[in-house]
This record gives sequence, C-alpha cells and structure tokens, in this order.
Amino acid sequence: MLIIPAIDLKDGQCVRLKQGSMKEVTVFSDAPGKQAKKWLEQGARRLHLVDLNGAVAGKPRNEPAIKEIIAAVGNEIPVQLGGGIRDMETIEHYLDDGITYVIIGSAAVKTPGLLHEACYAFPGHIMVGLDARGGKVAVDGWSKVTGHDVVDLAKKFEDYGVEAVIYTDISRDGMLNGVNIEATVELSRAITIPVIASGGLASLDDVKALCKVESEGIMGAITGRAIYQGSLNFKAAQALADKLGSKGKS
Repeated sequence: MLIIPAIDLKDGQCVRLKQGSMKEVTVFSDAPGKQAKKWLEQGARRLHLVDLNGAVAGKPRNEPAIKEIIAAVGNEIPVQLGGGIRDMETIEHYLDDGITYVIIGSAAVKTPGLLHEACYAFPGHIMVGLDARGGKVAVDGWSKVTGHDVVDLAKKFEDYGVEAVIYTDISRDGMLNGVNIEATVELSRAITIPVIASGGLASLDDVKALCKVESEGIMGAITGRAIYQGSLNFKAAQALADKLGSKGKS
C-alpha cells in the first residue's frame, strides 16, 4: 500500500485546511519544490498535489508551484494533481508539464461528458476525486453537497475508464481522527478499480487498519496534516505499510 504525501497549494505555499475551509489555513512551507524533495528523500513513491485556489476558481491558480514540484522530483516518482481541472485544455497542459495523473473532481460530477472524453483521450492518466459528506458527493471546493451517492457515481465513472477513485471523507479531512474505513471499504467493494483513501490518516494504527482491508482494493492512502505536524512519521508509515501490505485485488 502506498502512503502518499499531500502537498496542498494555496497562493504558492504548502498549506493544510481543516474540513476544506479556506479560512482554516495552516502554512507549512513556502518552498513547494523543497517540500516535494523532502518526501522523495524519505521514500515517497507518489505525491498528491491539490491546487486549492484552482478548486475554488475553477481554473489553474498555482502552476508555478506545481512546475517547481515536478522539477524537484523529476521522473523519479508519479505525481497526481487535482483542483480546478474543468476542461480538456487544462488536462492536456498539465500532462505536458509532467503530471502523471490528472484528478477530475467537481467537473466529473457536473459535466460527466468531460470525464468520459478525458478517459478516452488520455487512457491511464485520469483519476476521479469523489469528496463526500454523509455519503453524498460535494463539489466546488467542498462548498456544495449534491444529492449524488458516492457509490453510484463511482460505478458510473469506472465504466468510463478512470484509473482510480480518490475518496475523501470531508468530515475527517485535516482533523486527525482516523480514516473512515467502513465507507472506504464499502466503496471499494462496489467497484473493481483501485481506491485511494483520503482524509483523517493520523497514526500508525490508521495505517494498520487500512492494510487489513487493502485486499478489498485500497491501493493507497493520502496523508497531509499528520505528517506535517509530526503525529505521523511518514517514513515509518510507509515501512509499516510495506511490511503489512498485500497484493490487493487481482
């Protein structure tokens, strides 16, 4: 199982939010490239980037910082990016910049035709981000909760050909109170493509709990605030995941 460091970008800085609120911001670094290099040196095998300003604006807002991160890690590990990706031109642009996986979130829900087209045009490079509160998908930087059920949408998007689903329980994000294992497993059992858990990973106990259900199709977990504040040692977390890991779904 991959433990994936998150680098959330706001105004060119590495930050973390509480429950997606742009008013609840903690700045951890003003050097995104150095931060990315740090995680690479500690054994990260993938990075998760979010353009927070872009998620709200609906278009890229932190491209200089994103390019800095790509330059820092080179081709050594894959980089996945979400936030404000609402059209084909933006997707193609980011892939040309060196992003490995583009994550479509709000646009997948509001204009599913875009996701379908992107999966066809860029097979193997498109992921979908489903952020939920109470099992219902939220959009527009988590500011609006829709009536769409997470599992129903995941099944639909799986048919489109997405590479993986990143599932975030908004109520857990940035709160350091554990991953919503039950909801993550429920989603993973409903589809055959991999699920990446996000929101709440805070301790080695959380890593152990996720590894126990890895065989359900959970390929990784994104962690942010915990590794920045020090409640979770990233290197130890990935080592534990490697020790306990299974092959997952065949």
